[in-house]
Amino acid sequence: IRYAVRISDGSRGELMQFNKLEGADMVWQDVREVHTKAPLVLNITNYVVMNTTANALLAIGASPVMAHAIEEVEDMVALAGALVINIGTLSEPWVASMRKAGRAAQQRRIPIVLDPVGCGATPYRTSTAQALLDEVGPTIVRGNASEIRALAGAGGGARGVDSRQAPDEVLEDAQRLSRRSSCVVSVSGAVDIVVDDARVAKIANGHAMMTRVTGMGCTASALTGALAAVHTSAFEAARNVMVLMGVAGEMAVERAAGPGSLQMHFLDVLHGMREADLIARARVQDG
Repeated sequence: IRYAVRISDGSRGELMQFNKLEGADMVWQDVREVHTKAPLVLNITNYVVMNTTANALLAIGASPVMAHAIEEVEDMVALAGALVINIGTLSEPWVASMRKAGRAAQQRRIPIVLDPVGCGATPYRTSTAQALLDEVGPTIVRGNASEIRALAGAGGGARGVDSRQAPDEVLEDAQRLSRRSSCVVSVSGAVDIVVDDARVAKIANGHAMMTRVTGMGCTASALTGALAAVHTSAFEAARNVMVLMGVAGEMAVERAAGPGSLQMHFLDVLHGMREADLIARARVQDG
């Protein structure tokens, strides 16, 4: 089944063809696995989104912990199924904890998700993200188009944490970053892109109103940690999260009066997601 979807990337509108995801049932399987196994996801994340991302992880059945004290991050990693590093609110003590936790996660071979929030906005933020990329060796890097472009060394363009590039404009940057750092790269936008060294997936789910709720990208990173904890393929985990986020966002918008109620309904939809919803709504180019 093919869907003709009008996509606006900020500079043009084009008609793109998206297939119904043949593996939509596998997205559901990941959701069920999270419910069954309740993986502990350690988040070293920012003040703005701690409550939001913790609630999203709870909504899909994962067990969130938000901890950044350097004295305990190694012990927390020992309990975790995945580590999510989010640089949204930076300080040197937090960066030290991120590095220590990342090294511990590497040793234990648990998935690491790096969200380079605002990379490209300031030299400090960009250099921190690049240092974590090199030292920690994340399994998955998830960010918006401007953040991924900056992390790949192709310049900035970020305005705070907002993106000025569409995902398609940085596809080559994402592929180069994936090859250079041996990681999956997930780029969020009007059309989400997930790449590794051999594959590209494009996901056309979601709604523009999601950009009016702070922390949606950070939520995607936290959920990526949860699915990566139960899935052997980092690429499929990252892709499946963006399908799940997009479908949940679409369904939440249908119930919401605006951004405030969207946030509430988004959590409700995540909690009550059904396999039929994913199969009916998923719109993906997968190759």
